[in-house]
Amino acid sequence: MVSVTVIVYVQSNVSWALGLGIPAFLMLLSCVMFFVGTRIYVVVKPQGSPITTVAQVIVAATKKRGVEVPDDNSAMSLFNHIPAKSINAKLPSTEQFRCLDKAAVITDENEVNLDGSAYNPWKLCSIQQVEEVKCLLRIIPIWSTSILYHIPLLQQQTYAVFQALQMDRRLGSSSFKVPAATYIIFTMLTLTMWIPLYDRIIVPFLQKLTGKDGGITLLQRMGIGMILAIICTVVSGLVEENRRHVALTRPTLGLTNKGAAISSLSGMWLVPQLALSGLSEGFNYIAQIEFYYKAIPRKHEEYSWISLLRGWCSRELSEWFPGFHCPPNYFRE
Repeated sequence: MVSVTVIVYVQSNVSWALGLGIPAFLMLLSCVMFFVGTRIYVVVKPQGSPITTVAQVIVAATKKRGVEVPDDNSAMSLFNHIPAKSINAKLPSTEQFRCLDKAAVITDENEVNLDGSAYNPWKLCSIQQVEEVKCLLRIIPIWSTSILYHIPLLQQQTYAVFQALQMDRRLGSSSFKVPAATYIIFTMLTLTMWIPLYDRIIVPFLQKLTGKDGGITLLQRMGIGMILAIICTVVSGLVEENRRHVALTRPTLGLTNKGAAISSLSGMWLVPQLALSGLSEGFNYIAQIEFYYKAIPRKHEEYSWISLLRGWCSRELSEWFPGFHCPPNYFRE
């Protein structure tokens, strides 16, 4: 919140150099504090790349595509080696994606070393590795829908700033102008207030009403978040239509640095869409985090690239869509 209030105000009204210097100094200070505590951190040694594990299972299963999988997954013909220092809990065998179980079928005694490990991990994988890949495959539908879900929310973080630049940002009758980027704080405030309200009041009420742990399921929470994202986008469109109408039919408040007219419509009209954006994140994004922690094996940190990849895809699409539908001089017009 400090970054979109104090820092933004300094950058907009004092100096860009000072506005960039403050976060740079704070980042340096945080790095120093981080390295000071290195001696007390619990360091877990890497145990291989999760992407490599996925590739090994797929390659091994492909090479053994003609092998029959035993009906009983606990049969001795399945490779079930677990390293002694593994931090993963043992996963139960599942019936989904049984074609991947072929990667764990032992077809030759020479495939296993004397210490129980696989001689060639690209030809033989443990059933635990297979189950980890299955867990990853099960979350792909939810993960893929989250890409499209985050596009309108990312638009709110950028498009609302451009809207605010061409709206009346004065507080009441005073001459103080709220920096355009500061309006994003309404998303943060809504999310900050909603989380304790939901946990302390709404969840206990829903638990009594439905008899379920948490009141509603994680998928239902994600669905509510998506519906709120749709409503947020609709409200944003209505506000933008009103902003343009006021700018074209009523006296303006001057021009921006780039020559665009400033509408006399108050910037507070942006609050509903930004609040809906924060409320949507409170339902969907938090439920996604809980879902991934329950659906993915214990080695969560190795799958952080899933979230990073989702963020990259959403960001790229959010940058492409406006350029595809919106002309470059849209705001100036």
